[in-house]
Amino acid sequence: MEWIKAEVSRRLLAFVRDHYSLPVESIGFLYPPTPDLGDLAVPLAFDLAKQLRKAPRLIASDLADALADTPGLRRAEMAGGGYVNLFFDRPRYTRFLLEELQAPPAPAVGGKVIVEHTNINPNKAAHIGHLRNAALGDTLARCLRFLGRRVEVQNYIDDTGVQVADLVIGISHLEKLDLQGVLRLEAELERQGRPLDHYCWDLYSRVTEMFEQAPSASPGEKSLQDRLRSDTLHAMEQGNSPLAKIAAHLADRIVRCHLRTMLRIGVRYNLLPRESDILAHRFWEKAFELLKASGKVALARGGKNAGCWVMDLSSNPEFASLTEGEKVLVRSNGTVTYVGKDIAYQLWKFGLLGSDFHYRPYFTYSEGEVLWTTSREGEQEHPPFGSGETIYNVIDVRQSYLQQIVMESLRLLGHTRQAEHSIHFAYEMVALSPGCAAEMGIPVREEERSRPFLEMSGRKGIGVKADDLLDNLVRRAEEEVASRNSDLSSETRGQVARAIAVGALRYYMLRFTRNKIIAFDFSDALSFDGETGPYVQYAVVRSSGILTKVAASLSLEVGDLARWALDGDLGFLDEDVRGEEWELLSVLGRHRLTVEQAVVGLEFSALAKYAFILAQKFNAFYHRHPVLQEPDPDRQRGRVLLTHLFQRRMTTLLDLMGIPVPPLM
Repeated sequence: MEWIKAEVSRRLLAFVRDHYSLPVESIGFLYPPTPDLGDLAVPLAFDLAKQLRKAPRLIASDLADALADTPGLRRAEMAGGGYVNLFFDRPRYTRFLLEELQAPPAPAVGGKVIVEHTNINPNKAAHIGHLRNAALGDTLARCLRFLGRRVEVQNYIDDTGVQVADLVIGISHLEKLDLQGVLRLEAELERQGRPLDHYCWDLYSRVTEMFEQAPSASPGEKSLQDRLRSDTLHAMEQGNSPLAKIAAHLADRIVRCHLRTMLRIGVRYNLLPRESDILAHRFWEKAFELLKASGKVALARGGKNAGCWVMDLSSNPEFASLTEGEKVLVRSNGTVTYVGKDIAYQLWKFGLLGSDFHYRPYFTYSEGEVLWTTSREGEQEHPPFGSGETIYNVIDVRQSYLQQIVMESLRLLGHTRQAEHSIHFAYEMVALSPGCAAEMGIPVREEERSRPFLEMSGRKGIGVKADDLLDNLVRRAEEEVASRNSDLSSETRGQVARAIAVGALRYYMLRFTRNKIIAFDFSDALSFDGETGPYVQYAVVRSSGILTKVAASLSLEVGDLARWALDGDLGFLDEDVRGEEWELLSVLGRHRLTVEQAVVGLEFSALAKYAFILAQKFNAFYHRHPVLQEPDPDRQRGRVLLTHLFQRRMTTLLDLMGIPVPPLM
């Protein structure tokens, strides 16, 4: 469809320029409410009427004449009060869709795009909210690559923060373990088949409980929490202390646990930048010097921030609602705030810091692709990282203020373009429906059963581990597969169930607009009807089954069906104006535009909705029009071609959403 729009736009722009001497920058298009009014409509005449002082209908008539003999159009006609309705040459349109599918991918264009997502603190297992972050970030990266951009995916590892310190406190003060004890613990957990990050999930909540139950500190004294955290963080900063070695070891092991969890839903990365390396390479010090040299950061001499280095935000109207016009970057005790390290990291991502990390290989995916991590001492040969043209930070909406600070720091340093290309991809949290919470073993009080969702609390251990949620989805999917296909081997049944579970999860995480809280529900996500992953997966599986049967009946390979189908006369597509066949083809032509719009608006619920509509259109086509039993040879070839186009387009669309297609359902 886009090629027809491009040709129509070219001709209309030239006509308006040559005949009306008016500058028009672009042509807008509308979709008519019914197919008998055309496949596209152009409202340009209404825009020109005031300038030309001429009736829109007369202008529309001229515009329609200018589109005579346009490739891809059967006709263009004036309609209504001044629209130009366009009717496609449907056989040619169908052949173009096939050519588009068969064309090799275009080489990557433009500068590098960096997508940072997931970013789980390496102190315990990933939870359900991390799955939404990863699904959104991974889908964005896949769509950008589909659109021809060069993409680098980063997963930032905060291995020096308070969360890791609390885990170390649990190991050293509650479990009384040194590094050798931790190694023995890991061996025992492996023998039990219990993941380390799951064990740390429980230990972390015990640490929180210990802090809450500790006696209140006397006036002038630090609380137990503050004292232990301060001592542990100080020991971690020293690098070679026993506690620092425990922290580094546990963080590394838990990161590997997180990678395994994310691999279960098809999420991969190119680089793991570590906060410890930002500190070791003195990135903050370099960023701090740049900020001080700009005069935009100053030492507070009085007030509540006395002794702190602060950024003045008062000149930016975006921060006018703040009660205080400054943000602390360095506390009075010399420690850097979270946002300070983020500023340094963002400067590096744009290649503005004048420094780089060292790198080493960290993990090799099954296809041989290497995941790299930052390091104190790295390898000489490594891919180029950082220096992006556009940066997407996929971080939940609660961090919006801090992300604004990061972007403002770029502006204050004179990097206006980079500030405009720093994009905070914000999203809301994930909760559980009361039924889902109860099924996951979370106590649900009577008064909570009528609530739309229940919020989680990772600190208190009230939540759902990502692995547990996936395990439950797989179990329920396997039960459904077994009820539909009782003769499957356990291996095949498990393979299909895992694909359905991942499809259900990823579709559910994309289905809702990003500013909406998700209340995850097993029954809703796994339904084979409605806007769900299994519904769209089933449509692809059905289309693949049809093509396999047709190929077998003709003694052809499935890959040869499209060429065979093109030998038919597709003229029948012009006969039934409102037919399901053309409705399916028309929606198939909006594939690339839908992806582009989803990326521009960062709203991937549009992709999920598009997949659902496509599946609906295919099911309507399939139920009304036989393929295998169609007696007319031209119609049969045409319907095989439609099925092929749908199967290929839908498979690509699901891949963009990270949804696998099972061999059967």
